[in-house]
Amino acid sequence: MLSGLPPQAQFPNLLVGVETGDDSAVYKINDTQAVVVSTDFFMPIVDDPYDFGRIAAANAVSDIYATGGTPILAVAIAGFPANIMPPEMVTQIFAGGADLCGEANIPVAGGHTIDNPEPLYGLAVVGLVHPDRIMRNCDAKAGDVLILGKGLGVGILGAALNKDELDPHGYEVMVESCVKLNSVGADLAQLDGVSAITDITGFGLGGHLYEMCKGSGLGATVQWDKLPLLDSAADYAQKGYNTGAANRNWDSFDAHVTVFDGIEQWQKNLLMDPQTSGGLMASCDAASVDEVLALFKSQGYGYASVVGEMREGEARVTVEA
Repeated sequence: MLSGLPPQAQFPNLLVGVETGDDSAVYKINDTQAVVVSTDFFMPIVDDPYDFGRIAAANAVSDIYATGGTPILAVAIAGFPANIMPPEMVTQIFAGGADLCGEANIPVAGGHTIDNPEPLYGLAVVGLVHPDRIMRNCDAKAGDVLILGKGLGVGILGAALNKDELDPHGYEVMVESCVKLNSVGADLAQLDGVSAITDITGFGLGGHLYEMCKGSGLGATVQWDKLPLLDSAADYAQKGYNTGAANRNWDSFDAHVTVFDGIEQWQKNLLMDPQTSGGLMASCDAASVDEVLALFKSQGYGYASVVGEMREGEARVTVEA
């Protein structure tokens, strides 16, 4: 659908646009500053309005961090059924978003709201980055090690929640992961050994890693047994919980992902499980692995793990047992 847009070469200061499916747009202001801009919004994935606001805000801000930027402000994007939804509930959604943005040290400086049949909420976020420190998803290098900052399984846990079958611990795990800011991205961008970053969100691990492969002109190998899974996510996955989005991701990326013989369906579901405010995937040289992992761990990303590597070859994700 985006292929019909006019070419962007006429804007030489647009350093990152739509071409690589990257996390944010980046526009150069001068030799030391570039503006990073992104937007994201969706309908509620949890019943608690305050948690919904926090999750949606963290998800939107994540794209700035994934590009190596530091957010400076946000404006809200919202829609609510005005004559049906209690004002107190709307207030709680906005409060959750504002509190999460407070954790990122940025204001929600305004926004726009419409009357809508279904509630939706999100942010447009603005940040800054040095033009020489932009993290794209297309700059990975052969031999780079792949490090994932958060566990997988948000979509699986959400599917159980939608059926009112997610236990309190699973809910706590899901929300805790979703509201954890990916602020480590701004620090990762300062490390010379880190060549590329993306965040694992709606296209799942397989889809977003393929985009990194395609943009970089490389292949990637992932070790299934090294993938971090959110606590209890595997249990719910093995019980058959899954999302329609994961199935659509397989429809889109199946030709570009090779899986090991004997893989079970629940494992395939997790490979394409859509993550809301998912973890950052950093591609770094082998000499920087310990430094990158230590940075993740020092900032509270307990699931951070080495999961694979980039390699020469066709743009393809290969998953090994």
